Amino acid sequence: MTRYDRRHWFLAVSLSMLAGYVDVIGFIRLGGLFVSFMSGNSTRFAVGVAEGTDVAMRAGAIIALFVFGAAMGAVVARMAGQRRKPAVLAAVSALLTLGAALPNLSIPAMVLAMGVVNAVFLQAGEVSVGVTYMTGALVKLGQGIGNAITGGNRTGWLPHAMLWLGLMTGALLGAYCHAGLMFDALWLPALWSLFLTLFAGLFLPRPSD
Repeated sequence: MTRYDRRHWFLAVSLSMLAGYVDVIGFIRLGGLFVSFMSGNSTRFAVGVAEGTDVAMRAGAIIALFVFGAAMGAVVARMAGQRRKPAVLAAVSALLTLGAALPNLSIPAMVLAMGVVNAVFLQAGEVSVGVTYMTGALVKLGQGIGNAITGGNRTGWLPHAMLWLGLMTGALLGAYCHAGLMFDALWLPALWSLFLTLFAGLFLPRPSD
């Protein structure tokens, strides 16, 4: 995050909000499994195996689908070249729209979308900013606070705090909207993703790597 300008910060935090919102919707509909937090699903998979319950099969299927989505995102990014950010976001928008329009497909569409979205911030084939998982951001947040206390960069922790706050904001919105909207709450992240697609295409510089 610290290597990017404020337009990229906006995109990263917005995608964290998107991931938090979608993950809460998935968590509620799946009864305690996740569509973007695969560490949690891996733990549930292990517990399910040990207890001999169907949670293992469900968690394992979600993990496999998420990995497939991440692969899809990498393929789209590579094929799109310098236009990879809007191209990847367009794929995310299409998947979320499919999930909102066809409720029976909402879970696989959300899982795939959360796998694909991690390809937005790719550098040299590696994810430079994780927008669907926050453990790394929280570690960097803590380390940044420690550095600031000991005389280092005073604001190096800020972008990582923004990522986490973005995820939490999206999660809170998702929880409230799932309970209160008269229409499928998945339409909101689908529209937000479409807006971010246009933003990335119009206002972000094309990457050189």
